[in-house]
Amino acid sequence: MNEIKCPHCGTVFQVDESGFSAIVKQVRDKEFAHEIEQRQQMMKVEKDQAVKLAIADTKSSLEKELTQTQARIAELEQQLAAQQQTFKAEQKAQKQAFDAEYAAQKQTYEMKYSTQAQAFESERAAFDTEKQLAVTQAKTALEKERDSLASQLKIKEAEKNQMENELKVQMSEKLRAKDEMIAYKEQEIERYRDMKARLSTKMLGESLEQHCEIEFNRLRATAFPHAYFEKDNDVSQGSKGDYIFREEDEAGNEIISIMFEMKNEQDDSTHKHKNEDFLKKLDSDRTKKKCEYAVLVTLLEPDNELYNTGIVDMSYRYDKMYVIRPQFFIPLISILRNAALNSLAYKQELAMVRQQNIDITHFEEEMDDFKQKFGRNYRLASDKFRKAIEEIDKTIDHLMKTKEALIGSENNLRLANDKAEALTIKKLTKNNPTMKAKFEALHNGEGE
Repeated sequence: MNEIKCPHCGTVFQVDESGFSAIVKQVRDKEFAHEIEQRQQMMKVEKDQAVKLAIADTKSSLEKELTQTQARIAELEQQLAAQQQTFKAEQKAQKQAFDAEYAAQKQTYEMKYSTQAQAFESERAAFDTEKQLAVTQAKTALEKERDSLASQLKIKEAEKNQMENELKVQMSEKLRAKDEMIAYKEQEIERYRDMKARLSTKMLGESLEQHCEIEFNRLRATAFPHAYFEKDNDVSQGSKGDYIFREEDEAGNEIISIMFEMKNEQDDSTHKHKNEDFLKKLDSDRTKKKCEYAVLVTLLEPDNELYNTGIVDMSYRYDKMYVIRPQFFIPLISILRNAALNSLAYKQELAMVRQQNIDITHFEEEMDDFKQKFGRNYRLASDKFRKAIEEIDKTIDHLMKTKEALIGSENNLRLANDKAEALTIKKLTKNNPTMKAKFEALHNGEGE
């Protein structure tokens, strides 16, 4: 217990610890709040004084800078006025020097211009002759080259027709060979059917892929030395085919590219697939892998005569797509490859002829451009020459008028001289008796 004495009445009373702490806290919080309020007022007064002092300092500094700036402006204006006076004096002196030099050059130019005009006229005549000769020679050479290229183009057309005929003969021979192979391949089909009955679905697909890969590798070294035939393992675009065939020439240009898909299934499979079920995916894989042709090698639908007769062209549904049985795997590659080789040769020849035609066109364009530029320069030179002749004619007219004026002045002076020489005392005194008498008196006095 704590005792607390009232400062007014002197009464002493006791409070417990919690009550005493509450009273102490109440007194302390009140004093603390009062002290905080006093400090806030003091800080506000100090802040106002600091702001007023900063404003006064800033105003004094700005007024000082303004005074310095005005003094600097006045100094610059004085310098500018002095420079303007100096510049006007220099400009006047330069103008006088230029006028004197211009007068001297004008006199020199007028003396030389007559000779230069004659030389320019002779040069222009010689230049016209050379221009006409150059145009005639270029036109003759261009016609000769055009005739030569036309004859070469006819020769290339004849060679192209001959190669097309040879290709048709080769195709007919291959078709006959294909018919002879059908009987042999039918036996192999029967053997495949027997083999499929003993294999699982995965083994069936793998056996067809292995068959095609073995058939290709047997001829790779001799028939396809620069060809690429490997499994498509790139699934970065969401799907992949089975094999990709690509071949390039020695220069690295692609000759042909084929996307292959191999499909097979057991005869007793409960869910029978059709070849058309895989055409859309094959076309999509061909497009994603940027192959020119798409080929489905299939053993599906073994009783369908459409697929058993040979190579089936599906281009009416998907561009450059074929469906074949395994026995036509190598023949189809050879046919497409030979067609691509022939097409490549035609493309190269056509590009060469087009380049030659482009060269001729460019030569003609350059010739026309030369003519236009030459004609433009000739017109400009002719206009300047005509203007110079007109100025010369004006100068000559002016000189002739000056000459006539001088001749007239000379005639007047000659007449005046003649009149002065013809003047005598007798003529002066002819109608003047006074002057006649004085002259006679003077003459008589000298005689005496």
